[in-house]
Amino acid sequence: MVQGLNWDREGRRWPHRERSHFIEAAGLRWHVQHWPAPRPGAPLLLLIHGTGSATHTWRHLAPLLAPRFELLAMDLPGHGFSGPADAAGAAHGASMAGMAGGVTALLAAWGAHPRWVLGHSAGAAIAIRMALQTAAGGATPGWAPAGLIALNAALFPLPGVAGAIFSPAAKLLSLNPLVPPLFAWRARQPSVVDKLLASTGSTLDEAGTTLYRQLVSSPGHVAGALAMVARWDLRALAADLPALRTPLHLLVGEQDGTVPPADARRALALVPSATLATLPGLGHLAHEEAAPRVAELLLSSLQPP
Repeated sequence: MVQGLNWDREGRRWPHRERSHFIEAAGLRWHVQHWPAPRPGAPLLLLIHGTGSATHTWRHLAPLLAPRFELLAMDLPGHGFSGPADAAGAAHGASMAGMAGGVTALLAAWGAHPRWVLGHSAGAAIAIRMALQTAAGGATPGWAPAGLIALNAALFPLPGVAGAIFSPAAKLLSLNPLVPPLFAWRARQPSVVDKLLASTGSTLDEAGTTLYRQLVSSPGHVAGALAMVARWDLRALAADLPALRTPLHLLVGEQDGTVPPADARRALALVPSATLATLPGLGHLAHEEAAPRVAELLLSSLQPP
C-alpha cells in the first residue's frame, strides 16, 4: 500500500488543525473537522469535498458559515489524512455508492444529522447518491436533509472522446502501483501543480497552492484520487437524477474549467426541485478564491435557521 500523508508531519500546519478529530467508522480511520453549534438548535451543515481535494478546501468558507451553522467536514477515503478506501476491513469502496455508504456510516458514528449538505464537484455527486439511497431505504435513519447545495457539481460523464477515454485510462492507471509514486514525484515540481490549478479556471493564493502541492506530492493521496475516478459511474447517477426529491441548489462558477458550466443547466432540467445561481468570473475552486461571495450566495440559498 502506498504511503499517505502523516498527521504529525504534514498535518502540523493544516488549516484549522484545532478543529480536527480522528474517528473510526466503516473499517476506516477518518479525519474530520468540526465547528460546534454557535447556539442551541443551530442546524448542522455537512461539507463534502471533491476528487483530489481534502478538508483544506473549506479553510476560507467555513469560518464565514460557522456563526450560523454547526459544521462537519471530512477527508474522503484515500484523501488527505483519512485511510484508504481499500484498507483491510473497510466496509465500503471507492465507487460512488461506496463513498456514499462510507460517509453515511461516518455520520452514524459521529451521531450527526445534517440539516443541509454542501458538496463540491464530486462531493455533490456523493451527496445526491446518499439522498437517493435514503429514498430507496438504504441509508442510516436520520439522514434526511432539507436540501443539497451543489457547487460546480460533477454529475455527468465528460463529453466526447475525453469521456470515452478518461475513465478506462484511470482504471488502468489505478491498477499500476508505480503510477501514484511517479505522479507524486513529478508534482513536486512547482509547474505541475500550477498548471493543474490553472486548468480549473480559479486563481488561488500561494498558501492554497502550497496545500495542493502537499496533497498531490503524496502517493497515497494520488492513489486515492485515481481509485475514486476509476470506479466512478456518472452515467448511472445522471439516469437517476429525475428521481431526486430533496431540494437541490446548484451554484456554478461561470469560468469553471473542470466541469462544464452547461452541465448545471442539464441537471436543472432533470431535477424537479432544482434551482440555479451563477458566480461570474469564478472557476471550479470558487469557494477558495472568493469565499465571501460564495458564502453570501450560499446563505441566500439556505432556509433561515
